[in-house]
Amino acid sequence: MIIFIDENDEGKRLDNFLTEITGCSRSKIQAAVKNGLALVNSMQKKSSYNLKENDRVEFELPDEKDLCIEPENIPLDIVYEDENMLVVNKPSGMLTHPTSLEKKGTLVNALLFRYGENLSDINGEFRRGILHRLDRNTSGLLMIAKNNRAHEFLASQIKQHTVVKKYRAIVKGAYKKDEDKIELPIGRNPKQPQKMCVTTDGKDSITLVKVLEHFGNDATYLELTLITGRTHQIRVHLSYKGHPVYNDSLYGAGQGKVKTEEQVLQSFHLEFTKPFSDEIICLEIEPDEKFQKVLNYYRNRRT
Repeated sequence: MIIFIDENDEGKRLDNFLTEITGCSRSKIQAAVKNGLALVNSMQKKSSYNLKENDRVEFELPDEKDLCIEPENIPLDIVYEDENMLVVNKPSGMLTHPTSLEKKGTLVNALLFRYGENLSDINGEFRRGILHRLDRNTSGLLMIAKNNRAHEFLASQIKQHTVVKKYRAIVKGAYKKDEDKIELPIGRNPKQPQKMCVTTDGKDSITLVKVLEHFGNDATYLELTLITGRTHQIRVHLSYKGHPVYNDSLYGAGQGKVKTEEQVLQSFHLEFTKPFSDEIICLEIEPDEKFQKVLNYYRNRRT
């Protein structure tokens, strides 16, 4: 197995990363790393090695049965599809791919049931077809590659930031600027590795903000355009500015007046070049049920 590290996995420990993508126990992974079954850029590293973007990880799994992911007949909301790729609308509450702790009910389980082996495997068996990710409780548009050539074509667009990704969010408080550009570097939180944070030694990160509706001092409806695509970028940037995404407990929002399952955030607009052509595909979806619930509450208060 050969995997290239992207910006979403940068900063993770080697053993934690391999545990996540293989489903093996951490102790088994650490033993494999110690025995030279995992190489980074053709060199043996310690389990504690912190991965860097573009690292080339080669890994030989002692027991292939650990890689078995069960296909599940879970409905897919397919927004676009051609012979090389598809775009799905991932619901809030669904993991994008399995982890060592959760191997069922994910988008990958659903994809395997519908497409079988007709999915790219560049990112390993646990991430078949996956080019980019959305957090469990963030809904919206995700590109899926059906083969490795399409994966490389689309991944190149993501890396070069030519894919247009727009999100809608409701945030706490009254956002003061009607339009804003947040330029704050983001890195992994050294004290809480599951979180990201604004840090001087982080990677350059840019989010464009546009106010769509004000709801007094309680909340604001925003459109957000990602210029870069760091892990948790929108959630970290908005939290740092004092306007965490509504109901985002991880980044300080707490539970608002309208209860929902975590952050009210949706990837609603996606624009990219169709694989092996010059055709531009532009897709948009309506607010999901969770998002509409919060919008309706605040809009109804004004009438």
